[in-house]
Amino acid sequence: MKIQLLPSTFDAFGRAGLEQRLTCFLIDDCVAIDAGSIGIALTPAQRSTVRDIVITHTHIDHIATLPVLIDDLFGALREPLRVHATAETIELLERDVFNWQLYPRFSELSNEHTPVMRYVPFRLGEEFSVAHLQIMAVAVNHAVPSVGLLVSDHSVNVAFSSDTAETEEFWHLVNQAPHLAALLIECSFPNAMAKLARISKHLTPAILRTELSKLVRPESDILTVHLKPAYRAEIVKELAALNIARLQVMTPGRVYEW
Repeated sequence: MKIQLLPSTFDAFGRAGLEQRLTCFLIDDCVAIDAGSIGIALTPAQRSTVRDIVITHTHIDHIATLPVLIDDLFGALREPLRVHATAETIELLERDVFNWQLYPRFSELSNEHTPVMRYVPFRLGEEFSVAHLQIMAVAVNHAVPSVGLLVSDHSVNVAFSSDTAETEEFWHLVNQAPHLAALLIECSFPNAMAKLARISKHLTPAILRTELSKLVRPESDILTVHLKPAYRAEIVKELAALNIARLQVMTPGRVYEW
């Protein structure tokens, strides 16, 4: 399985910046988890292959450029972009984003070949297929309805925490997975901002350490994501001080393979 955290920023030479302001993970160049930077960071080749997008929740950094991508591809699509989400999240997308006020309701529109966008609802705790992948979603502890994911390509499993504070069901899912190759888990704030982290339902390095004690297979790679750019250097230093084997900060733009 190949996974890339799509960049949010680029330098003058088109190289990916380290700051992660938007969240979008690309799996095997065809399935996206969230869509924060999907409209600005896909290569032309990836734009031709990505047709499935799984949305964990509706915070803007996870969906920001989804409308941009659909708008860009509108006339070129030969099949709809499939947006996979819980029924609750789909309702929020229709109410708050694709509502004819902020953006057109693309689920009602077609080009000369195909509908341009189709919602595909999934249920918590029930495995579903997306392209060549099998995915299971469970609720996590965030400020809006949000899901963590376990993704399998029938060879390895990779877990995505999405945005969350302390949680339990996600760890039950992760610990039951065979061949867990990697865990991608958020760490948004430094320890000094623990109060804000708890209010907004995010993790700090200290809270992350406690959460990782629930992981029964510490031999899996652990990649931290969602570091707030203003505090990135401080968070990176505090993560290093945890001295947890196989823990690293995920690099935007780099392709990881398991």
